[in-house]
Amino acid sequence: MFDIENFPAFVTACVLLNLTPGQDTLFIVGRTVAEGRRVGVASALGISAGTVVHILAAALGLSAILATSATAFLIVKLIGAAYLIYLGFGLLFARSSNALELEPSSQLPPSEAFKQGVLTNVTNPKVALFFLAFLPQFVAPDGSSRILSMVLLGLTFLTTGTLWCVTLAFIADRVKAVLTPGARAGVWLSRACGTLFIALGLRLATSR
Repeated sequence: MFDIENFPAFVTACVLLNLTPGQDTLFIVGRTVAEGRRVGVASALGISAGTVVHILAAALGLSAILATSATAFLIVKLIGAAYLIYLGFGLLFARSSNALELEPSSQLPPSEAFKQGVLTNVTNPKVALFFLAFLPQFVAPDGSSRILSMVLLGLTFLTTGTLWCVTLAFIADRVKAVLTPGARAGVWLSRACGTLFIALGLRLATSR
């Protein structure tokens, strides 16, 4: 039914790739540090949901449009960059008038964090191109069920990635609890995360 080649090697590659820090890692850590564990986990699940879009696009060949159209790639990239910068400025100037609190109580509902995770992932064209280049390497070129095989491989990658992303949110929350010393710390953490998001947006906008 499936035309998958060297599945154990694929799973190993998935784990190693998931452990490699990237934009999603920094986004989850930033959200967790700024807003707390619930928001961090919701962001992680949102990123995973966005990954489903990329998996289906790669399986159906839609990602090839980004690979062959410089204009489409540029548009999607700039939208994603602008969104990250928008989130960054929101964190950078959040609660500046209430700096005496130990930690900023999260005003961001987990459902909104989930949506933000989806958008940051879906609007990153490099993720689409990654799946388009990565998944076919483990599918038999002359197979009769290449689409189903790519979907299965994508869901395998999604499973390992989701487990790692949620774990990352818990780890970031524990580290935050240890490193947060007292008054004003929460506000400075939010500003630091806002600066990080802006930097991620600028890096995405200027990347090739």
